[in-house]
Amino acid sequence: MAIAIEVWCDRPMQQDSPFHLRRAEATPGALQGYSRLLSSVFGDGPGFTTAALAWRYGANPLGQVVGTDAWAGDSLAAHYATCPAPISLEGRRVKALLSLNTATHPEHQGQGLFTRLAEATFETASAAGFDLVFGVANANSTPGFVRRLGFQLVAPLAAGVMFRLPPALADETAQFMGAWHAESLAWRLANPATTYRTRHVRETTVVLAPTHLPGLNCVAILPGQPGPGEMASFILPLPRLYLGLEPRMAFSDTGFIAIPEQLRPSPLNLIYKPLNSTVPERLKAEEVSISFLDFDPY
Repeated sequence: MAIAIEVWCDRPMQQDSPFHLRRAEATPGALQGYSRLLSSVFGDGPGFTTAALAWRYGANPLGQVVGTDAWAGDSLAAHYATCPAPISLEGRRVKALLSLNTATHPEHQGQGLFTRLAEATFETASAAGFDLVFGVANANSTPGFVRRLGFQLVAPLAAGVMFRLPPALADETAQFMGAWHAESLAWRLANPATTYRTRHVRETTVVLAPTHLPGLNCVAILPGQPGPGEMASFILPLPRLYLGLEPRMAFSDTGFIAIPEQLRPSPLNLIYKPLNSTVPERLKAEEVSISFLDFDPY
């Protein structure tokens, strides 16, 4: 269910600060500003177009973006965004947020804006009834989330090549896992930044996403057949990149070969932060299921 968030007015970060905080929005004007800022910091990419941001920030059936912007006068100085995500925790659906885009304009870096925007975002999210925030951080950003914002470093994600698909996923429920249903999965697969392929294989739904490497697809495996409508019958290509954690699958049965640490551009770490006392303070790494569909690298 989508959650409405009350709009709050501009507020200064602190007395005599040149920055004012505003709630992130999914209006056309705001999306254009985010696109310009993200592209200026990280370079042009399909995920930073206004169309991709409109899909991610505004069209999500679970609700719109929850985030905070810092403004220096009429200029967007920094932006932090989280988005509602379909998550099951200890057997029940929770109101979860995925930590996504963060960027500070080069002219305003080194002034602690990210930490302040994140703190304001979590205050807004908690007041709106969200239970937790999670994300996947690289080696450079993980310490900031853990030390300054109180996130748990749950575990590094498995990363490697999968040569065979499991016939099924075990029936037991992971402590933390994606809870995709027909509507949310249809939205997720409508990402305008890329094109996915889906196929039912025995008792699972397989989703493939192209990566930045020609001919290499990233694979996600969902239990059952939650996918929308008829799916294509195509030959599943090799090799298949797997990024995630999955306690319901025996990796040894898939011919999985891990990518050596020294060959990874940066280890990816699952991070987690509870926003209230109704969810556990910490996750058990061995009971977490997460795939690329859940944290949106493709």
